[in-house]
Amino acid sequence: MGKIKSVKFILNRFEYVKPFHITNNVSYDTQNIEVVVELDNGIKGYGEASPSFRVNGEKVSALMGFESVVNEMIVGMDVRNYRQIFDVTDKLFGAPSVKAAVQYAVLDAFSEEIGTPVYQILGGAKTKIETDYTVSIGTLEERVEDAKSVVERGHRVIKIKVGENLEEDIEAIKAIYEVSKGCKYIVDANTGYTPKQAVKFVTEIYRAGIDISVFEQPVGMHDIDGLKYVRWNSPFPVAADESARTKYDVMRLIKEEAVDYINIKLMKSGISDALAIVEMVRAANLRLMLGCMAESSLGVNQSVHFALGTGAFDFHDLDSPLMLKEPQFRGKYKVDVPYYYV
Repeated sequence: MGKIKSVKFILNRFEYVKPFHITNNVSYDTQNIEVVVELDNGIKGYGEASPSFRVNGEKVSALMGFESVVNEMIVGMDVRNYRQIFDVTDKLFGAPSVKAAVQYAVLDAFSEEIGTPVYQILGGAKTKIETDYTVSIGTLEERVEDAKSVVERGHRVIKIKVGENLEEDIEAIKAIYEVSKGCKYIVDANTGYTPKQAVKFVTEIYRAGIDISVFEQPVGMHDIDGLKYVRWNSPFPVAADESARTKYDVMRLIKEEAVDYINIKLMKSGISDALAIVEMVRAANLRLMLGCMAESSLGVNQSVHFALGTGAFDFHDLDSPLMLKEPQFRGKYKVDVPYYYV
């Protein structure tokens, strides 16, 4: 019992409640791949892949073709020996979001078989986490109104997208601060600044008396020297996101002393690498945050259980299902904004 009978991919499309604008990219909808792992006893486990061409070089049309490949890889394997399945699916390094969805679907099926939630399988460190909510790039007025709405909905951590216009970004942070005092801020440039621009940005914000909890990915994905320059010239902690896709990326960032925070996203690393990154970062005495791509409630469910299980994260940027029009909620967690809990 517990052996994998089949793996099925289902393509789903979701519209954003409003366009989501980050550095050099505006999204109106997202196409995600639902992964269903069925066992020989009829039990099913569910995962979701939210591909990113910008970060992972993934295209949905290509990833759908991996269905037969994944079946060849893991059909007949026992979910009770999920580490063996992780080792096999680690070979999907060109399709990390599929790797994440398949690995989680395996855990979900195992969870259903033994009657134990995934977060407890992963350690059961917490039963409740708090998510932020993102203010995307727009006009100054749009950003301020969005920030007001975020506060009114009860969020106490605001993620602010910047990176397209340095001077406008500085003014936006100052204006958002005026309508959201008492909140914590994660500022994400999504690779949009040069190192010197990034340092100018944090210097101006610091002079204005505004505190930033995390300054995320200020410079280009492969500019590790630039990240290090910003870190050592910033009054605020600096995080790697796009620069930290795999455990090998994170090892280099640790060795280079390039960042204070690592932003884990299951869509970049899968469950297996994410577990390794948690222990690596802890051992290096650095900090962790957990992010998402454009997952629905089914996909963010994976990150919620990972966060609850490991208890490893200072911040949880898991707001994507709150931004999507979903026909039904499919997470195995409860929502009481800004909290997710079990």
